[in-house]
Amino acid sequence: MIQIKNRYTGAVIHTVDYITLIGANLIGSDLSKADLSKADLSYADLVRADLIGANLIGSDLRGADLKGADLSGANLRYYC
Repeated sequence: MIQIKNRYTGAVIHTVDYITLIGANLIGSDLSKADLSKADLSYADLVRADLIGANLIGSDLRGADLKGADLSGANLRYYC
């Protein structure tokens, strides 16, 4: 489950079970500690993205450009 929160108050605005970011331009994005479990990030441009500690369990990263991305501590497990 992914929660979208107000950046100032932290209040949950919207909750979704699955997010699609196919081919998204996320160059240099701060996605540290983001819950991107089950997200479809195929062919996303994640060059120099900060994915430190991100939850990527079950995410589809096929064809994603991860050049220079920081995946320190990220959970990259995949399950079928």
